[in-house]
Amino acid sequence: MEALTPELEAQKKVMYEKMSPRRRKFIDRIGYENWDPFQIPNEPMDIRRDDTNRTIEMLVKQFLREQGQVQKVGASYSRGALEVAMGIVNKDERYRAMYDFCVWYNDLLKREGKGQMNWEFK
Repeated sequence: MEALTPELEAQKKVMYEKMSPRRRKFIDRIGYENWDPFQIPNEPMDIRRDDTNRTIEMLVKQFLREQGQVQKVGASYSRGALEVAMGIVNKDERYRAMYDFCVWYNDLLKREGKGQMNWEFK
């Protein structure tokens, strides 16, 4: 946590002193020094945007609309698309690994003359 100005430190102390004993116990457990009552909340998921300035919902809707023109997509497919979109917009390393692996695997198939990935599920 960053160092607080004397005014903010005084406000923090006043807030702490006005708290119920139960709430103080929670603050004491995490450590008064680590407690940041002025922390800015994270952006809600629905307004986070990717590099193309699209929300997660916009990305998924566009993807499913375009994929639906090529193939029939089910609920599991849609949930997977939503999960990956959230991972990408939030810059989660796990989804970067999944993408990198799929690109690598597709290239491997091409190098070995096997064509492209076959996603025929039965």
